[in-house]
Amino acid sequence: MTPDSKTVEDIVEAVTRQVLLRLAEDRRAAQTGQPACGRDCDNGFCVQVCVDRVGAVVAAGADRISAGLGAAPANRGIAAMIDHTLLKPEATPDQIAQLCFEARKYGFASVCVNPTHAKLCAQLLKGSEVKVCVVVGFPLGANPPEVKAFEAQQAIDDGASEIDMVINIGALKARDYEAVTRDVRAVVRAAHANNAIVKVIIEAVLLTDEEKVAACLISKEVGADFVKTSTGFGPGGATAADVALMRKVVGPGMGVKAAGGIRNLTDAQQMIAAGATRIGASAGVKIVAEAGGAAQAAAAAPAGKY
Repeated sequence: MTPDSKTVEDIVEAVTRQVLLRLAEDRRAAQTGQPACGRDCDNGFCVQVCVDRVGAVVAAGADRISAGLGAAPANRGIAAMIDHTLLKPEATPDQIAQLCFEARKYGFASVCVNPTHAKLCAQLLKGSEVKVCVVVGFPLGANPPEVKAFEAQQAIDDGASEIDMVINIGALKARDYEAVTRDVRAVVRAAHANNAIVKVIIEAVLLTDEEKVAACLISKEVGADFVKTSTGFGPGGATAADVALMRKVVGPGMGVKAAGGIRNLTDAQQMIAAGATRIGASAGVKIVAEAGGAAQAAAAAPAGKY
């Protein structure tokens, strides 16, 4: 029996996922000096099969081996707030595969990538709770609304469920609020028609406080789900002051994403304290590792006297 084209396509996608994940693991093994492990997946659950490591343990004298589903990261709370990000123009498919591998491992909210990587990420993250976030009109925001809406639709067709769009910064600074409204509304309509959410990047470092307020109010008025501080490609990134201002303007019911220059746990905590509900960072693994270390240190600390 000859399989139909859809079956063949599904098989190719499955093989691609496993090959790219294995490449990511091999790359990690080369960096750490530890032998790579195989993966055995069924019904969306995967376990690592580390024959070399098991052999070494047995050779050392063990006569019984215990196996489990793997160790969960120490701090899932902050991980679930992070969009694990790789937007460099030179990013390669194996680097994107590594990004997705880390996102699955640590339980990040999403991977945030350029449009050309949307389909690959959707394949690699299939069966997980990690979302695919794609940037639109990036990084300048100078595309016409129709182009941004088309980009959003294409990204959604390729598997994205979150869209981070750059606002028309020049129109905003010219106080052409009608043009800015059309810009954001075009993407919101395209995304919401497909049950995708929209984060509006205002590139706060280029704006006055008055312009930041206007951008947030317009984004809220047309139904965007988040406002976001920065692209990470501008002359500056997120600040706690900008996050606090944005939170004050949009109120408690709308998301605020801090992105750009968030390199460690302290940075992330400052943004969250200021009102951020999502963090965009390429240093997600480091942030989660630091959060886990802080939690362990707190648990080991002696109890205080009352």
